[in-house]
Amino acid sequence: MRILRALPIAIGMTVAALATPASADSGYTFEGRSEYRDSISVNSYRRSNLGAMDARPSQRAERQEGRRSRTARVRDDESRETRRTSRRSARVASLGNDTGASSSGGGHHGVASFYWQPQRVASGGWFNPNAMTAAHKTLPFGTRVRVTHAANGRSVVVTINDRGPYIAGRIIDLSKAAAGVIGMQGQGIARIRMEVLGR
Repeated sequence: MRILRALPIAIGMTVAALATPASADSGYTFEGRSEYRDSISVNSYRRSNLGAMDARPSQRAERQEGRRSRTARVRDDESRETRRTSRRSARVASLGNDTGASSSGGGHHGVASFYWQPQRVASGGWFNPNAMTAAHKTLPFGTRVRVTHAANGRSVVVTINDRGPYIAGRIIDLSKAAAGVIGMQGQGIARIRMEVLGR
């Protein structure tokens, strides 16, 4: 009898135990896990956002670096152009002291040649073999030069209007008429002294 009376109580307690919600400790653990998960997700969200925010300054830095590099390139180009101009000025100041030329006695000594073929000149227009003109590698267009034949002493004043000669050892290329004045047409080339008179 006693067992029968105790059986419903035991069953009731078992059902009550099964139906009872989790204890305070287990609830705390669950909440702790939930918070932990939430904190991980929040942290990862923050990290991803911070990463994106960190990427923005780096992109900005890259853009600034690109601008700086462009500025540096422009500066380098300008300095190269300045160096080129100064070298050109030095060449002009040397008054055509190219390969095969030597300076002494108020002029430059070297080999001259002449040309007569119809062609365009570097200063513009067509070459006139009957004009008192000449080609020089570096002297400015319009520069007047006195060319004196070293062997016979005859001289002619010519105006630079073309570039050349492009054969090593020669310092000036005269027109056919200028070469005739100093008597070098028969030879084709001659040792000469060249003096720059100005413009």
